Formats: sequence, C-alpha cells, structure tokens
Amino acid sequence: MVNPGRLAVLCSALVLAATGAAAANAAPTAASDNDHEMGSQIALVEGRAMPAAQPLTAQVAQTSGMDVSSHQGNIDWKAVAGKGGKFAYIKATEATTYTNPFFAQQYNGSYGAGLLHGAYHFAVPNQSGGTAQADYFVNHGGAWSRDGMTLPPALDIEYNPYGATCYGLSQAAMVAWVRDFSSRVLARTKRFPTIFTSTKWWAQCTGNNGGFGADNPLWIPFYGSSVGALPAGWGFLTIWQYADKGTFPGDQDRFNGAYDRLKALANG
Repeated sequence: MVNPGRLAVLCSALVLAATGAAAANAAPTAASDNDHEMGSQIALVEGRAMPAAQPLTAQVAQTSGMDVSSHQGNIDWKAVAGKGGKFAYIKATEATTYTNPFFAQQYNGSYGAGLLHGAYHFAVPNQSGGTAQADYFVNHGGAWSRDGMTLPPALDIEYNPYGATCYGLSQAAMVAWVRDFSSRVLARTKRFPTIFTSTKWWAQCTGNNGGFGADNPLWIPFYGSSVGALPAGWGFLTIWQYADKGTFPGDQDRFNGAYDRLKALANG
C-alpha cells in the first residue's frame, strides 16, 4: 500500500512539474530574481570565508549531503549516491509566488537513488504572513511522510534579497513570523521545521531570540573548517552548510552525526 503522506508529496511534485515554470514568472517577474539558493544572501553579506571563534564539535561521524534548487537543474542522483551522498534538501518554494520547476525530478530522483530527502522554503516575511507561506510551502512539496526517508521540512530565513535586511519587520514581529510559520508547519505535517539561518542575521533580526532551540533543529552556514557561536537557544547544530560547491551538486552539507542518527531525524 502506498503511504498516504508519500502519495500526497508525489502528487504535489507532479503538479509542480506542470506548473513550476509559470510560477517562476510570478512577481517579481524574472525567475532569477525570485529563485534564491539557501545561504546565497548570507554568503553575499557575510562572505564565504567566515572566521570562527571555536571549532565545530563533531560527533563520532558526520554524514554527507547537499541542498539544491532550480540552479542545479536535473540531477544525476545515482552519481550523487555513488560519491557518498546520503541526504538532499530541495528548494520547493519562495514566498507565495515561486515554485521550483525542477522540484519533481530533484525530490523524487533523490528518493529513488536511496537518499534521505527533504524540502525547504525561502522566506520573504514582508510579502505575506508566516502561516500563509507555510501553507504555500506544504501545498507545493513541503509535506512530510513517515516513510523513513523524508527529513523534516526546513525554513530558510536570511538576509532580504529585495531590500531591507530584516524585511522591514521589528525583532518582535520577526519572531512572531517565524513562530507562525513553525506552528503552521507543525500543524500540517506533525514536524517542527528545521531553521536555516546565520548567527549574525538571527541576532540582528530577532534580537537573538532563544525560544526555538528546544523544538526546531538548527542548520547553519559557515564556509570554512570550523563553526563559531550558535544563535541563542541552540546548544548544538544539526546540519552544517560548509561550502557552496564541491563533490555534490549545489551547496555542501554535513549532518552532525552518524547515518543512523540522520535516519532517526527522518523518523521523528
């Protein structure tokens, strides 16, 4: 029997394949203007060589993976698996105006090659509320299935590519936006979303709020050999984006633990 949650994701992916190109041309009009890769604005503002104050405290082993978007197009997932890739996050949506036209190939292809996979959403908090963007995300690929192969949905929240760093929101309003998004994803998928952000952005735009670490896994970019201080509330990171190119397509990531712990994350 097909897992109902898995079927919903597959159906969503088929819809994306048919409609993604049109969605990519929604406002802003140019696809290149509303398809931002995870960490792209952090690299632009903070740089790709980020000095770190302390080394990454690694577990016994770390597990290799990647995150991709439409910029990578169709991917040879068997080749990725052959090089040791164990997981992939795929961009599904941005704001409520963009869907990745390559999502179906990337999401289903990674699953078919035996990789654990998940979907992420690039937030644009001044365009619509956290609940609205969570619904758009879940409806367009951000669902979760208890199939042992699907990682929790992820929220990519970083510097504004369209204007003011914090999207014109106060720190309190930004915290409320993230909480609304997280709560809605939890209600829809039964999983708290992973939060991808930088320590510097989080401090500036949320006042270094410490209220998410107990529930939301942390994914953080540091392009170098080590990781510095984490945002308030998190005692450890779950995923480290350590480079924007390398062995695998897209950004290079490491899950901070062995593969069996990554499977445990997928299983909830």
